[in-house]
Formats: sequence, structure tokens, C-alpha cells
Amino acid sequence: MSSIPVTRRGTAIAAALMSASLLLTACGGDGDDTGGKTTGSGGDKAAETRSVKAENGTVEIPAAPRRIVTIGNTNLPFIDLGGKPVGVTEVSDAELGVLPKEQKTAYEAAEVVGSSGGDVDLEKLAALKPDLILVQFHANDWDKVGKRLESIAPTVLWGLDTEWKSFAGEIAEAGNVTDELGRQKTEFEKKVAQIKKTYRTTIDDTKFVDVSRGDWSDPGTFYIADIGCSEIARDDIGLDLPAAAEGKDPLAYESLPFEQIGELSTYDVITYPVDAEGRPTEPFVPVTRTNTWKALPTVTSGRALGVFCPGNNSYGPVNRYLDSLDGALASLAGKL
Repeated sequence: MSSIPVTRRGTAIAAALMSASLLLTACGGDGDDTGGKTTGSGGDKAAETRSVKAENGTVEIPAAPRRIVTIGNTNLPFIDLGGKPVGVTEVSDAELGVLPKEQKTAYEAAEVVGSSGGDVDLEKLAALKPDLILVQFHANDWDKVGKRLESIAPTVLWGLDTEWKSFAGEIAEAGNVTDELGRQKTEFEKKVAQIKKTYRTTIDDTKFVDVSRGDWSDPGTFYIADIGCSEIARDDIGLDLPAAAEGKDPLAYESLPFEQIGELSTYDVITYPVDAEGRPTEPFVPVTRTNTWKALPTVTSGRALGVFCPGNNSYGPVNRYLDSLDGALASLAGKL
């Protein structure tokens, strides 16, 4: 599951890689960083390897990688799981702004080897002597640059359509941060169970719609969100939310004109995106300023709920989303 901006970032990074300055010779790390399978009983632990399955096949990687570079959508999930990459590609100011302090520090401590929409300097990447590269972008782009990445270090690829729980689990396995994954996964399961128990009647009897707007949206348009955090609310919590028909593009891919805001009155509850302080996100503010939005019975009766979604491709940000959703559902008491 990938949200719209995630897909666009992955494609932009892949395109940048194709035009970047490429290092065509393999660059190994120091003796402590990487190596082949241990053959002797007293072999160096850092030289041991293991196999992981990825989009690019079965990859032999260090058992305990020490110098990891993350490219594209792997940056923040790896850091969320406690990883400390030596190299990263740029993420947006908005994404950095919602990171917990320690995660922001881990990101800023890494060497930036490329921009979110510009060049990725593979010579700079190779100079970091990574023993593992984690990357997510489209398979078609991998066909053009994958071998060059693999010439630098073992590289693990994920496609853009990888489901978020699998994505988090596989990054944890490859990056050797499974302990934190287990803790976060347990927390996620507890939060889901508690929300379902606490708001069982609301969940069963209420018709929800999740609406949003991104900085890529055309002026005067919004969309109905059925991917990202909305998908978690629907599939894990059980909220009755609109979704695209089987085999069809997500509803989120269709821009709707502001003239259709009034049609949201057919739903009992509207959810919309807010920042960590509970304010409508900047791209969504134009929706809230329309007279049609202000006149919606759902809005005037307090059944339009702002929900904070800091991310949807790792357990840490999803757990923060669930906390926000919990609070939003609690605010419905006596309003339905």
C-alpha cells in the first residue's frame, strides 16, 4: 500500500538515479564491514551472511550490517525501527517536521546522497563504503539501474506496491532491527484491539468518509482517501469507509471539484487531515474555507474530525495515527 506522494517520490528518485554520475566498479567496505560466508569456526561475526528474499530475488547480505544506505521510501521506515543509516536521500520538510526528535537526529546524522527529486550521486554513495543498500522504486526503473547499485553493495529492492506491514517487517529483517519491530507490532495490535472494543457500536453503525487534499492537487479540487491511513482505519479498525471496486484505481486518484463537497452530507462522519497540533494541513485549508464545507451538517454538528497521519509505511507513525483516531472517535460521544 502506497500513498500518492510516496509513489511520486519513488518515481522521481528512480529517474534521478538513471541520470546520476554512476560508479561502475564494486566498492567494498573495510574488513570489519562486509565479507563472505564464514568458513572457520572462529570466523569474524561481521563476515557472516544470510539470505533475504526481495523484489530483485534472493540477496546475500551481511548477517549484522553496519553501514546501511537507504534510498527513497526506505529512509524513514528504517529509522523508525531504530536504524541509523550512514547515507540517505532527501525527504520533505513536512516529513521531517513530524518525526520524533531522536529519529530526526538519526536522519540528520546521515550523509545525504541525493535529493527527493534531483540527482543521486552514486560515487558519493559508494564513498560511504556501505555493506547494505535498501531501496524502493518501480521495477521498470530497477531494470535500468539495479546492477549498478548492486556493484556497490548488496542491495535489497521493494516495489512501490508492497503492503506496509510486509514492508516494515522485511526492512527490519534486512536491517537487523527486528527487536524494535516486535515492540511496535505488539503496540499496534493492542491499540487496534482497544479501539475496536471501545467504539464497537460507533464502528458498526456509522458511515464514514475520509477526505483529503495534497500539495500536488489541482486548485479547487479534493479527493476521497481510500489508501494510506484511511486503509488502516477501514481494514484494521473496521470503519465503514468508501473504497474503490476490485480491480479499479483507488478513489484517491480521482480529483473532485469543490462543487462536490456538498455530496459529503450523505455520510455520518467526515475525517480530514490535520497536523500534530490538530490544525488542518496546509493543502486541506482551502477546503475548510469554502462556504459549502462550513455549511455541511456534519461540520456544524461537530462530526467532521481532524485526524493526524504522520505516515503509513511503518508501525511507529501508524501507532501515532491510531492515537489520533482514538481521540477523534472519543469526541463523537453524544453527537451521533
